[in-house]
Amino acid sequence: MAEVRPDEVSAILRRQLSGFEKEVDVYDVGTVLQVGDGIARVYGLSKVMSSELVEFPHHVFGMALNIEEDNVGCVLFGDSALIKEGDMVKRTKRLSSMPVGDQLLGRVITPLGEPLDGKGPIKIEKYSPLERKALGVIQRQPVKEPLQTGIKAVDGMIPIGRGQRELIIGDRQTGKTAVALDAIINQKYTHTEKAKNEGIKPVYCIYVAIGQKGSTIAQVVAKLEEEGAMEFTTIIQATASDPAPLQFIAPYAGATLGEYFRDNGRHALVIYDDLSKHAQAYRQMSLLLRRPPGREAYPGDVFYLHSRLLERASKLSDDLGGGSLTALPVIETQAGDVSAYIPTNVISITDGQIYLEPNLFNSGVRPAINIGISVSRVGGNAQIKAMKKVAGRLRIELAQYRDLEAFAKFGSDLDKATQQQLRRGSRLVELLKQDQYVPMSVEKQVVSIFVGTNGYLDEIPLADVQRYERELHEFVELKYPDVFTALAEQKTLSDALTERLHSLVKEFSGKFKATTKA
Repeated sequence: MAEVRPDEVSAILRRQLSGFEKEVDVYDVGTVLQVGDGIARVYGLSKVMSSELVEFPHHVFGMALNIEEDNVGCVLFGDSALIKEGDMVKRTKRLSSMPVGDQLLGRVITPLGEPLDGKGPIKIEKYSPLERKALGVIQRQPVKEPLQTGIKAVDGMIPIGRGQRELIIGDRQTGKTAVALDAIINQKYTHTEKAKNEGIKPVYCIYVAIGQKGSTIAQVVAKLEEEGAMEFTTIIQATASDPAPLQFIAPYAGATLGEYFRDNGRHALVIYDDLSKHAQAYRQMSLLLRRPPGREAYPGDVFYLHSRLLERASKLSDDLGGGSLTALPVIETQAGDVSAYIPTNVISITDGQIYLEPNLFNSGVRPAINIGISVSRVGGNAQIKAMKKVAGRLRIELAQYRDLEAFAKFGSDLDKATQQQLRRGSRLVELLKQDQYVPMSVEKQVVSIFVGTNGYLDEIPLADVQRYERELHEFVELKYPDVFTALAEQKTLSDALTERLHSLVKEFSGKFKATTKA
């Protein structure tokens, strides 16, 4: 047998090893100790970060929330029945994040960015973390540009500016979602060529549905598609049947997508519907993670939960592009209790609230806005000058009417001045009624409120007020279209334009009274 020389052996080994390429994956892994109710306790993961995304078997993801000495408490974004004790858990080494980009417009997605509308996958390269520290005062500027909702009562008395946080609060079934959806539908105008010529920048909308029925969300999507508003809107949904951790991250996903538009110098509107269910989902997670309960069994950091979310809404300084993120959080109250724990928390975080009252709603005043406790802490800064001028007396007259209305119910004889105030107030209430899904342009609103506050409706029968308004708009559009054009372009009510309005309203009122008598 021929002897093999050592140098030949080394040559053979070298040749074989040269073709051997093996990548070694090093994971920071842990083991599931205990699982149930959407919570997993994991041993290991010694270097895991708070809020880091972790991967379980069967492609179930979770998030590390409780980092304790001997284990890590993770919340699961998928079915906890798929996970069992002893399963291996891997770190992803990235904080919980979601895809962002214009490709998400017109889509219905989960809070993790996965499509739910059956329109195929979404190809996006850019990811943004769900949690982000809100920008400081230096990076912001005052809110001064109006965000029109198309609702007369809101734009006239509780104006919302771009970059503001305005709470919509009320009992269930009082029209809270209707106000938010009208605001979305009204942004359709900002995407038109006409708005571009007027210097109005487009607003992109995000509707976050938290803990609602799937059928309710489907109706919202259908309505937005019917109104042509879905093309600039993204819907992020975590339904009542989804795990609590998904409901918990949903509003942060909405804020992250809104910040993508804001940071690119654009304008976004995000609606959180609703934060009561968000707080309940967080309470559920916290109690399962054995965090100590506080008032009403909510954990101590539930205020911080909403403040760090809503602080992300802002109007950026011009150096940062001047983009804005406006937030309309929704809170559901129980039996009108505005002083309960979560409502008071959110009221103290936001820049005002629109309070919707069941009694008004049931008596046919819709939107059922209680003017007494509804405020906007940005106020007239977020109104065009024309609206500011005509709507100045509106709130005072309505407040006086509400006081007198209660007094007048006693049936005592009233003097002429009181009767006049009651007559004016009842006409204004009737004027501010508005059907759902028919937002009104700001120039039409100015004309309507001008007519109301200047007493032109005082002699009109109450039943004819809405017909009067409708026919007045048609009259101006046909005979004096330049009035609407001047209001839209100038955004102010000059003395000449005021005189013009007085004369044309007098002309129309004469014709209206003649036809009504006939």
